[in-house]
Parts: sequence; structure tokens; C-alpha cells
Amino acid sequence: MNSRERVLKAFKRLPGNPDRVPVQFDLCRELYDHFGKELGIPVNYTENLYEDVTYRISANELRIAMGSDVVITGASVSDNFKIEKDENGHWLNEYKMKMRQGDIYVEVVGYPLAHAETKADIDNYTFPDVDAPGRYRDAKALVKKYHDEYLIFGDIEVTVFSLAQQLVGMEKLLVDMMMETEYVIPLFKACAEFQTKIGLRLIEAGVDALWFGDDFGTQNSLIMAPETFRDQLKPFYTKMIEDFKAVKPDIIPILHCDGAVAELLDDIHDIGFEVFNPVQPGVPGHLPQDMKDGFGDKFVFWGAIDQQDLLPKGTDEELEKDIIEKINILGKDGGYMISPAHIIQNDVTPERVLKFIELCKKHGKYS
Repeated sequence: MNSRERVLKAFKRLPGNPDRVPVQFDLCRELYDHFGKELGIPVNYTENLYEDVTYRISANELRIAMGSDVVITGASVSDNFKIEKDENGHWLNEYKMKMRQGDIYVEVVGYPLAHAETKADIDNYTFPDVDAPGRYRDAKALVKKYHDEYLIFGDIEVTVFSLAQQLVGMEKLLVDMMMETEYVIPLFKACAEFQTKIGLRLIEAGVDALWFGDDFGTQNSLIMAPETFRDQLKPFYTKMIEDFKAVKPDIIPILHCDGAVAELLDDIHDIGFEVFNPVQPGVPGHLPQDMKDGFGDKFVFWGAIDQQDLLPKGTDEELEKDIIEKINILGKDGGYMISPAHIIQNDVTPERVLKFIELCKKHGKYS
């Protein structure tokens, strides 16, 4: 069974269980560079329009050599785009967000729509050119090279809510959502339309799945009231999936959504998402058995391994115990791809990364 068949079986697109639970992982730049040098495999970076997504869609050759069962690609920055840093080390990305490098992830320090109040403010904002030179060069090359052996995910993370947040600012956006300020719905619509165009181009390139990404939860609760999500955001995700399926009926819609979001999972299923990622561990409502019992008939689960504390700080025995638990519960009768809940950072040793992959494959076999 090759990796493509393995993931299709785990995702319930082919009958029967896979031979083992599929494995996926993302690494930070330091770990990619370390393993690239150690294994003698060039690390190819696809620089995404939103910087941190780069580490989702890069180093595929390296990751599959290390044991990943999927290839993940996405839109690249334009050939015409070049980062120009100011005296503070800040730069403008293609969205015209002012960025700086934080300790782990990039941070937005200047929001291009911080002034937004009306629909006209959104109409006057120019999104990046969907068809800029070089935008899908890497995606097309990866599909051509790997499609027969691996399932190919097209990543459109930072999709609607998160993209709007990074254009406006979180505090302003949440207040204006509550106040039903005029620009909010036009902004969500514009973000959805932009990412729909990106997703359609990735479908044209040949991807099998589209990976949305927006965070609706904190470590303890939802960011917004469920009613607000249903009224202001849900219709846009529903239409996006309808538009994608109109072009490719068998596309697999995946949602990455951090935080305690169990209260929204019925809505997320109604929208049309089939795979839920990252099943963030340690937050209310996300116990593996609760997830499997409550939503195992609605979703395939992808993720669930803690990269905040367990991977960097736990013992090998604790990691093995957690992997066994997640596979036995979330992977029962299929429907699970194991991975860390987010990008593995450089507080995790290279040896620990290899141990994670080894343990997943050791304990992931179906009888």
C-alpha cells in the first residue's frame, strides 16, 4: 500500500482500513535545515504570501524521505515580490501587512485596513494578484512529481477570519463584529473570494484536498459567540466549498482550527468539512474519546499530539503512551492521521522528531 492509498483509506475515500495510521508533520526552518544537511536532501522552501504558512508547504522532498505520508503545497509569493526591510527589521508582505519576526512566528505590527469602517474601504483595498508570475510553479511541480504516490494537499490557510484579522487587527475586528460595523461582512466576503480563487488555481494544478485554516478558539473557549460565527462567517465557508466541489466534486475539504472549538463542530460539519485538524490536545471538549464518540461519524481527525509541552519536555515513555492512546481511540476503525497539533519548533530536538515518527509507525499498524 503506498502513501496515497493509505491516506485515502484513512480519509474514508477508499473502503477498508489502511495498513497503518498515516503520519504527517511540519518543522520549523532550523529543523528542516538540520535534517536536510544530515540526510543530504536539498530543502526547497516555497515562500507563502503569509510567512508562517511557508513551513506547511515547504521541504516536501525532505519530509517524505523522513516518513510523511502526504505532500502539502500552496501558493507562493510572486516572482516580482522582494522583501525590503526597514531600519527596524520590519517589512511589508504582499498583503501590505507590516511584519516583524517574533521569537517563533512572524507578527503583524501594522494593519493595512486598521482604518476600515465602510464597504468602500474594503472595495478600495487591493488583494495580491492571484495570477502573479510564479504563484503556482512549485505546486504544479509537486503534483507532477508525487501525485501517483502521495495525496496532495493545497494549503489556503489564513483563509477568511484569520486573514481578516491580520488585515484589520484582532481587537478591532472582534469589536466591529459585535457592533455589526458596515465593513465586516464585505471584508469576510472579499477574503473568501480571494482564497476561493487561490483554491481554484490549486485545483487546476491537480491537488486532491484543500486545507483551510482559521482559528475560532482560545485555550479555554470560543473567540466569538456561536451565533456570531453562524451569522457572519459560516455562509462564506459553505459557499467556498460549494464552489470548489462544483469544479472538483471529489475534493477533500479540510479545516485547521486551533483552540477549544468542540461547540462549533456540528456547524463545521454542516459547512462541508470532512477532516478536522489539529484536534488540539489539552483544551476543553477535546478529549480523544469525546471527539471520537461525539464526532467520529462526521470527521476524519488529523493531529492530536501536543507540541507545546509533550514533544519538547515529556519523556519518551510519556510520548509513546500518548501516541498509543491517540491511535487506539481516534484511529479505531480508521479515520485518523497522526501528527503534532502544530509546526514542530526548535525547542524539540532532532532526536525527538525521529522518535515521534518511529513511534507512530511502530504503533500505527492495523491488525
